[in-house]
Amino acid sequence: MTIGLTLPPQNLITSRTRCDRNSPLQPTASCSSSSTTTFTHKHLSNLDKLLGRKHDTNTTQYEENSALISPEKKKRKCVLESLNLSRLWTDSKAAVEEVCPLQLNRLQRLLSVSNSGQYSPRNVLGSQWRKYHGCNDWEGLLDPLDQNLRREMVRYGDFIQAAYHCFNSDPATSADEIPAVRHVELLDKSYKVTKNLYATASVGLPKWVDKVAPDLGWMTQRSSCIGYVAVCNDSREIARMGRRDIVIALRGTATCLEWAENMRDLLVQMPGQHDPSSKTSGPHIPSLSDSVVSEIRRLVEMYKGETLSITITGHSLGAAMALLVADELSTSVPDVPPVAVFSFGGPRVGNRGFSNRLESKNVKVLRIVNSQDVITKVPGMFVSERLDKKLRKSGACGVLNVLDNTMPWAYSHVGTELRLETKMSPFLKPDADVACCHDLEAYLHLVDGFLSSNCPFRSDSKRSLVKLLDEQNSNVKRLYTNKVKALSLHPRKELLRMSSVLASPTSS
Repeated sequence: MTIGLTLPPQNLITSRTRCDRNSPLQPTASCSSSSTTTFTHKHLSNLDKLLGRKHDTNTTQYEENSALISPEKKKRKCVLESLNLSRLWTDSKAAVEEVCPLQLNRLQRLLSVSNSGQYSPRNVLGSQWRKYHGCNDWEGLLDPLDQNLRREMVRYGDFIQAAYHCFNSDPATSADEIPAVRHVELLDKSYKVTKNLYATASVGLPKWVDKVAPDLGWMTQRSSCIGYVAVCNDSREIARMGRRDIVIALRGTATCLEWAENMRDLLVQMPGQHDPSSKTSGPHIPSLSDSVVSEIRRLVEMYKGETLSITITGHSLGAAMALLVADELSTSVPDVPPVAVFSFGGPRVGNRGFSNRLESKNVKVLRIVNSQDVITKVPGMFVSERLDKKLRKSGACGVLNVLDNTMPWAYSHVGTELRLETKMSPFLKPDADVACCHDLEAYLHLVDGFLSSNCPFRSDSKRSLVKLLDEQNSNVKRLYTNKVKALSLHPRKELLRMSSVLASPTSS
């Protein structure tokens, strides 16, 4: 995004005369005539009309009176202006930053409700669907980012948004009765939800906590709605994708006990296939593992003979659970269709042995990672995978292999990585806080604008900025938040009008 710098006010209200020679600091620049100032005023007048402001006529009057200034004063002013000292102070810099009219129109478009449903081109995948589902580990599609893959990633991210929305609309889950069927508002209307998914924490709080603090309610419940299973039922979308797609969407951390589970970071031995001790269920709720496996078995049998795929997508804690679900399905479902995982901001889950286990089962994993997201760097002994690879190449491979099998923090990431950066966005502050760098909507914003690792944010990005401004207003550059106010745009009101898409929490 280009940002124009207008001249400081003290330079605009002064007429200039032609100098006999160029400034030593600006050898190619000569002091402009009064016509230059007139042109500048005309440009500012047009910009003010676009913003709906009144043009200050005092500038023109002052310009006319400036003809009475003595030649000596004019000469001194000319020299000072040619030095352009105002650019040396950051305060002046911040005061004169402006957005050109073209960028203002783009900002209005990205903040409109009508733009919320626009995406990258939805091209026909057809026989190429396996390539976009990761059969070759997305080789040649990530840098530069293929436009069809970008569209698919953003679409799967919106499935996670729907899981967040489903939980936020009614977070409480009764421990005394079977939970009722929850409505999930999907942005992609070609899919139909077939089952709500619940997860039960393996840790709990003493019963006296509910008596002491009864207002905590759902924050201390052990079982919560964590996501859903959906299947594509639209014949045209099935033809476009080249198969019938089954989606499992999982949200991130929300309750106190889920946060407590996050703190348990010691590796444990992988349980056996029929080990019931590894599964946690509630009084009236089966374990997440049993729920997913039974539903996928049912759908695979229902659509037997069709070309199927299973796509598991999750954010934060949901990204970690997506890997566990993929491992469970590849083990427990006979003749399982191709399984792919699209994870956003996920932490490490297992060691190198777990990674090799998923690869041996042909589970494909695409990890979308923000370089400034600390969640993607934990847990584990080595914060950086690059450092781990460097050490292995340096001859320490044998030692590291021993540590992988014995150390309780020898974590390793799984699959293929797409690395993004908050700094690449022209709208977000480069030093955005931890919550913003981990926020799902910020992730989808970065994916939608990503071209390649050495290219700027794409100028024709289509994802609406409404939710981003509403949730991460303090992390959006002041230049744009000020323009939103100047244009009398209200992201919160626009967000409420977007019935099919609600905000994602930033605390997960």
